[in-house]
Amino acid sequence: MLEVCPTIASGKPTIEIHPLGIGGKEDPVRLVFNAGFGPATNASLVDMGDRFRLLVNEVVAEEVPAMPKLPVARAVWTCEPDTLTACEAWILAGGAHHTAFSRALNAEIWEDFADIAGIELVFIGAGTTIRGLKQDLRSNDVYYRLAQGFA
Repeated sequence: MLEVCPTIASGKPTIEIHPLGIGGKEDPVRLVFNAGFGPATNASLVDMGDRFRLLVNEVVAEEVPAMPKLPVARAVWTCEPDTLTACEAWILAGGAHHTAFSRALNAEIWEDFADIAGIELVFIGAGTTIRGLKQDLRSNDVYYRLAQGFA
């Protein structure tokens, strides 16, 4: 049902069957657990048409409140630098709604991956401002267009 890696779990995941209620299919088997808390990242790979953009947001995973009627893997986080700025930056950068959430990968590792893969990296973290992000997006666009002409 959900593609969630149990390595983010704070405890031992359980395997449960709960009614799906849509699609006319059998009830699925699900991994049910709460994610641990602490520093984490959300990343999304976006097809920009002429290049790929890796969008990474630093987040802080919080303690998951009791949610007994939500039988899935659960994670709750606070975005850096704050929710409003992070969401606006995410939308401006073309961020997708499917992300990779990780408590093991930090910004430096994502940056190394982007360098190795030769893809654009847009980072949203504690020091992000909308003005700065817009300038970064403009600069990145110029850089990647020029780089295509020299390839």
